[in-house]
Amino acid sequence: MSKLGRATERVMGMDDAVWERHANPWSGWTRVAISPMLGLAIWSRVWIGWWSLIPIATIVAWIWINPRIFPRPKSLDNWMSRGVLGERIWLADEPGTVANHHHRIIRVLTTLASLGAVVFIAGLVWLNLAATLSGLAITMLGKLWFIDRMVWVWWENQSDSSTE
Repeated sequence: MSKLGRATERVMGMDDAVWERHANPWSGWTRVAISPMLGLAIWSRVWIGWWSLIPIATIVAWIWINPRIFPRPKSLDNWMSRGVLGERIWLADEPGTVANHHHRIIRVLTTLASLGAVVFIAGLVWLNLAATLSGLAITMLGKLWFIDRMVWVWWENQSDSSTE
C-alpha cells in the first residue's frame, strides 16, 4: 500500500468490517454528495457567518461516520459496491492485484480530481461561483471516473480469483 493509502486508512480507521459496510451502495452514493454539501456549507459563511462552522463540522464528522453507519450490503451486484471494493484492492497495492494498464489512467484521474479540488477550494476562498462550480464538476468527474475504473479493477480480481 502507498504511504498516502496507509495514512488515509489509518486516519479513517478502515478495517475489514468498515470496508464491508462501506461497500453498501448507500455509503458510496452519500459520499459522492459530500463535496457539493461541503461546498455549500463553506459558502454559507456569507449568509450565516461563524455559524457555518456547524454544518462544516457536521459534514466533516459524516465523512468519518459514513462508512460505519450503513449495514453490509445484501448484494455486491451494483456499480458503487464494486467500485468501493476495487478501491480497496487499489489501496492495498499488493503485487499482481492491479494490472499495469490501470496505473497510468488512475494517476491521470487522481491528478484531474486533485486539480479540480484546487480550483474548487480557490473558488470557495474567493467566493467565485464559476471557479467553485467548475472545480466541483472537475473533481466529481475525476472521482466518478476513478470509481468506474475501480469497478474494472474489482472485475479483473474476481475473474483472477475464480480461475485459481
